Amino acid sequence: MRAQLGALILATSIVQLANGFFTTVLSLRLGLESFDPALEGVVMSAYFIGFTIGSVTCGRLLRRIGHIRAYAAFGGIVIAATAILAAVVDLAAWGLMRAAIGYGCAGLFVTTESWLHAKAPSATRGRVFAVYMVGTFIALALGQLLVGALPVEGSLPFQIILALFAVALVMVSTTSAEPPAIAAEGRLAYAELIRAAPLAVLGCFIAGMVSATFYAVFPAWMLANQIPQATISLFMLAAVLGGLAFQLPVGLLSDRFDRRLLLGILATGLAVAALLLNVVPRSYAAILPVAAVLGGFMSTLYPVCISNAMDNISSDRVVLVSSRMILISGIGSACGPVSASWIMGHLDIDGVLYVMAGATLLLAVLAFLRAFTRAEAAHEARPFTVVAPQSIQLAPDAP
Repeated sequence: MRAQLGALILATSIVQLANGFFTTVLSLRLGLESFDPALEGVVMSAYFIGFTIGSVTCGRLLRRIGHIRAYAAFGGIVIAATAILAAVVDLAAWGLMRAAIGYGCAGLFVTTESWLHAKAPSATRGRVFAVYMVGTFIALALGQLLVGALPVEGSLPFQIILALFAVALVMVSTTSAEPPAIAAEGRLAYAELIRAAPLAVLGCFIAGMVSATFYAVFPAWMLANQIPQATISLFMLAAVLGGLAFQLPVGLLSDRFDRRLLLGILATGLAVAALLLNVVPRSYAAILPVAAVLGGFMSTLYPVCISNAMDNISSDRVVLVSSRMILISGIGSACGPVSASWIMGHLDIDGVLYVMAGATLLLAVLAFLRAFTRAEAAHEARPFTVVAPQSIQLAPDAP
């Protein structure tokens, strides 16, 4: 069993390695191709549109054909779309293929994580998912290192991405692990969720918007301003590693204190970090720590919002809450790069940072207001969930 679960975890880490590399490479390539900046945002948002659609619909295919065949189907979609994207330099085609890749990646994550939830022994499930998420963060970090080590021009980056996706597909398709049975889904109206946890809903939307904006817009802006590719890689790497470093301490605080206060503090910290990027000296010693802090606050907003929602919804509906929050975060992720590209065309990167700061400050104010005016809901006996950037932890079919 340990070897079988290890194969699933390793395969997903390889997918995330390809995904982290792919996102930054595509952002840089869009800048090199000199497309309209506003339309570049549409291409980058297309991934999150596809991911959102996939995360709320791919469970049907999974229930119909099973985990192994579903994984092969979703992997095939990602590989085919990547190959087409590499062969055609056309903005509309890139947008469609990027949406297809988002849909396929959502299917891969849903399949893997529901499989892990069902098969990991309850006594070790927490450790299994801790290893899973640490592997995800390390893979995303390695993807940023690849950006600094390889040229983004030509077909080589796409060939490497295709090879990584194919290796992951082979690993899971040939596993001897017995796939789990699939449970039927229940229902949870969005209106009920909003009434029960309005702060968490708004927080998930803003978290998705800010994170997608950062990963989609910043590499292209840095390249357009003649910042070396190696520096871009280090900047993005610092943000990913900061996200990893913040998970454990924020998780401990989340389980011990009022999550609304913690959410307000995180949102305020993110706003301050975004504003600091405008004013700190342009040196490694100044920029990289700010990027790490920004990534840390940014990566912990979503899981704290999820935990806050769980406090206000009965524990037997945890899977439904997760799936609804994914859609809300996905909508924010789709809106982020489009609006940021338009803003950058008029106000440069400063305007994007101001919008990020403004949105998170709004969240902070509302979080503090609710914390000081309403009694705290009792924490459910459920651990803080670690969520990696560019990926939303999901187990829609877990028992």
